[in-house]
Formats: sequence, structure tokens, C-alpha cells
Amino acid sequence: MGKEAITHAVGEVLKYARDGGTFQSDRITEVPYSTYLDPVQWQEEMDLIFFKVPLALAASAEMPNPGDYKAMEAVGKPVLMTRDKDGQVHAFLNVCAHRGAPVAEEGCGHKNRFSCPYHGWTYSNEGKLMGVAEADTFGQIDKENRGLRALPCEERNGLIFVILTPGEKMDLDGFFQGMLDDFGRHNFKDWAYLGSRVVEGANWKIAFDGYLEGYHFAALHPETIHPRTFNNKTHYEAFGPHLRIAFPQVAIEDKLKDVDPTTYAEIENHGYDFVRIFFPNVSIFLAPEITSFSQLFPGPTPDKNKTVIMFFRKDAPKDAADAEGLDAMMDWLCQVVRDEDYKVGQQIQRGLESGAFDSIILGKNERGNQFFHEYLQWYLNNDKSAPKPKL
Repeated sequence: MGKEAITHAVGEVLKYARDGGTFQSDRITEVPYSTYLDPVQWQEEMDLIFFKVPLALAASAEMPNPGDYKAMEAVGKPVLMTRDKDGQVHAFLNVCAHRGAPVAEEGCGHKNRFSCPYHGWTYSNEGKLMGVAEADTFGQIDKENRGLRALPCEERNGLIFVILTPGEKMDLDGFFQGMLDDFGRHNFKDWAYLGSRVVEGANWKIAFDGYLEGYHFAALHPETIHPRTFNNKTHYEAFGPHLRIAFPQVAIEDKLKDVDPTTYAEIENHGYDFVRIFFPNVSIFLAPEITSFSQLFPGPTPDKNKTVIMFFRKDAPKDAADAEGLDAMMDWLCQVVRDEDYKVGQQIQRGLESGAFDSIILGKNERGNQFFHEYLQWYLNNDKSAPKPKL
């Protein structure tokens, strides 16, 4: 799972670049239109997947110091993540125990106490109810049992994971099957957070399908991605339901011609790139210039998604000019997603709604998409004794 696997993956995409070909499955598959349209399936996806598995909701760099916090909405759930005085991360439903108002506005900040804007009840950043406004007239309550409702939360290698249902068991090792080791190897916990952008689009799976293959680079991204990266040449590795996808750069042969293959893992982005996919909804592209961390959240209805793209770099901006350049790069990357990927995604949504066919087709060269939909169905079947998909 370590450097040897990376060496193998890079060797494979180097062969694809030299000799043609790509990673392939043994069959063409179909996915029913209803997968993207059916409100019943959409609700099952929320209940059986998004509310049950660990979601990467934040990065350590967004809230690095004791007293920092991040408040956000995730799949309709108001979430508050905090870092206490000892540096421990917590997650709660951002809901006051009194009348249900949020105790923190969305965004990142620094607070040791959170106060409900409705009646002024206050909570510690460990979720404890500290004060009831005018308690002598309100009456006696059990403060120990009226703290913020905790959510399962764990920080690992610069990433903060939350399960959106109280009381669920968090098992990152079992879920990620070693994939998070990559982020430890890159020391992601010490990277700098640069900012974020939001893009809205079609059904979350229509959008996510685009992150899982490079078959569309030449047609959809002729001037943005394709000049750097070959079309339709990818290698896949599975870590449970998650994927590490290798893409060869157009210059891979020149860049790797004098490189010892045993050092490939040390020169990521030099001739090749990885996109790391966290099931069900995250795509991360680690790059020295700028890293994009895309979170795809299903919208309030099956035909919508909200994608939050967070950006990071190994070091913080050096000066105002550097910050301005990074800001322009973030705008450009967001523009590519919005005006190329998500624009055609909206067209796909309308195409599926037209009922032109009964299903979409996934080719043998789109194994990442096949694998994602197989795992999606495994979760929806809700039978943990059933065999899990294999790549």
C-alpha cells in the first residue's frame, strides 16, 4: 500500500503514455437513469450513506489553533467543529438545546464560548452548557444532559472526519484501508489553508462521475486540462470504496527518463498526478502550486448539488503579490469546474430527465465510475454480509 504501490501505478501510466491503452474492466456496464433522478433513492443515499459514513468535513489547517472552530451545513445538517484548549477536535450539531437556534454562524473563527443569538444560552467549545440566561426565572434544568449534541469526530493526518448521526461508531482504519497514509506522508496537517469557492450543479452523482475518469479531457477540457494531461489514460487503485487515480502528464517520458523508479513516490506531480477519491463525495488533487479539495454535497432535491472547493498549499502566501496570484488561481480553477464540468452536468441532468434512454453506459475504460456505482449499490442494499465490490 506504500511506495511500492505508487511505483507500480506510475509505471502503469508511463506504459500507457508510451504504448497506448488504459486501465480496463472486463465489461461494459449500464446505470439506470433513475439512479440520478429517483427521489426515493436520493433519500436512501442520505439515510444509508451520507448520514452513516465518515465524511471529510474539514482540514486541520482550517482550524489549527486551540479555540478555533468551523461551522457549516453538510447535507442539510448544521455542524459545528471546535478545537478545545488541549487541541482536541470535537463535532456537534450546531443546535441550541433550548429552542433549536444555531450557536455559531457558518464559517471559521476563534471562540472559547458560543452564545445562542435567540436567548443567550452559552456553551463551551467542548459542547458543555455553561450558562442559561436569567436562570432564576427559567427554572432548574440538568445542564449535564443539555450540552450540544455530539457527533462522532476524529482528526487524522490533517483531515477532520465527522459522522452526521450521533452515536455511530467511527472506524477510520476499517473505512479507509490505509489510504489516509498518503496524507501523513505529505505532512498535510501542516499545509496552509488558502480559501474556498462554491459551485452549484446537477445531481451529485452526475457531478462526481466527472472526477472519476480522464476520458473527457480532450473533448471537454481542450485548453485547460488536456494540454497538461493525456486523455483516456488512467490507472486505478482501490482502498475499500475509495480510489487513488493516477494520470500521466503529457511530459511524463521526458520527466521520468532519468528517474529511479523506486523514488517515484517522492516526486508526485513530476510527470504524473494522483487524484484521491474519498467515497462518497470528496476529490483531492495534491499539487505543489495549489491543492484542490472538492466536497460534493447533495442538494435539497435530487437534481442539485453544492460543491465546496477548498484550496491549500504547503506554505502560506509569502506576500501580497503571492496571495493575489493564488487568489487568481483559485478563481480560474473554480471557473474550469463551473463553466466546463458543471455546465455539461446541467445539460446531462436535462438529458436524463427527457427519458431519451433508460440508462447511461459506462465503458471498460471507465472502471472508476463502474466501481463507484457498484459500491453505491452495495451501501443501498444495506446488507453488510454481502461481498464488497472489487476493482
